[in-house]
Amino acid sequence: MNGHNTYDLAIVGGGLAGALLALAVHEARPGIRLALIEAGAQLGGNHVWSFFDSDIDAAGRELLAPMVGYRWEAGHEVRFPGFGRALSSPYNSITNASLDAHVHAMLDGAVLCGVGARDVRADGVTLADGRTIHARGVIDARGFAGPDDPLLAGIEAGWQKFVGQSLRLAAPHGLTRPIIMDASVEQIDGYRFVYVLPLGARDIFVEDTYYSDDAVLDVAALEGRIADYAADRGWQVAELLHQETGVLPVVIGGAFDALWPRADKVARAGVRAGLFHPVTGYSLAEAVRFALHVAHLPDLSSAALARASRAYARRHWRGGGYYRLLDTLLFRAALPEQRYRIFERFYRLSEKLIGRFYAGRSSHYDRIRILCGRPPVPIRAAMHALSNRKH
Repeated sequence: MNGHNTYDLAIVGGGLAGALLALAVHEARPGIRLALIEAGAQLGGNHVWSFFDSDIDAAGRELLAPMVGYRWEAGHEVRFPGFGRALSSPYNSITNASLDAHVHAMLDGAVLCGVGARDVRADGVTLADGRTIHARGVIDARGFAGPDDPLLAGIEAGWQKFVGQSLRLAAPHGLTRPIIMDASVEQIDGYRFVYVLPLGARDIFVEDTYYSDDAVLDVAALEGRIADYAADRGWQVAELLHQETGVLPVVIGGAFDALWPRADKVARAGVRAGLFHPVTGYSLAEAVRFALHVAHLPDLSSAALARASRAYARRHWRGGGYYRLLDTLLFRAALPEQRYRIFERFYRLSEKLIGRFYAGRSSHYDRIRILCGRPPVPIRAAMHALSNRKH
């Protein structure tokens, strides 16, 4: 941080979106006076982020490449009660540790961790310890504070919630590629699946995930189910290396202006701007795209950033209407214990269609194909859900 606390750009929030934004701006404008402000002790919090090759374009992969700690060229697989499939798209993962280390190395002196923001304005930031950061441009990249965050007050949502653990096993697990969805497990509290990443011969990441109607996360119960999942596969856990939890909104309906009121003139990034996949809740691909977009804007003043970021986020929101319709069918038309059938049917479609879906770039044909054929939800329930949704 420079001695005068005056910067060209201040980014508030050093999670995934803020950190990638700082990296992209720094690479595009090496001489910029940049401040990245994070309340936590390190950047990125406590997370593992993953993406398919098809999620990110060449420029995005170049930005992410130094932080990718794991890559599976052999692709990935899914498992359901009556169906399993291997898919060829390579898969990649980034840890918060690799993100934190790379950003600190690249942005030496520009990162301020361990102090939150008390007030974020277009002309600067007042920190929790009373210091003031002055900046020509300010972007608020802080995430949601949780399910009760006032930012979500006007949004109708279901919830994706999870507990993930990195485990060291007593013996090799034998897996060669990730299991993106193992929904062969007992269906509890909505659509349940286990997500598995083989990180090494004896190291494995296991996440118990739910598409649920409520945001209540019973961490102890999910820890027990992860232990049961490991035991059922004969894996003896020698050490718990890492644990993370999350509750993500899966947006069903609501207005963009409810998420981002017109009166708020401070630029936003990440989930605070609604930049996440409407079905999965994941934000990595959108964080990369937005970071590269901002990095090449001609004007990084607060007024210009506010206009540009809001326009970008509004386009993304409008483009997500189809996906929110699918969320409505998932949460409002399907019985909780039968929701897995929607994903089971989806994974029988072409691999390229699946890839475009996760990238948030479904074609007109894809959208028709996903909905045509024998519906996985009752027609009457679907009609009722769609007629009552908030647009």
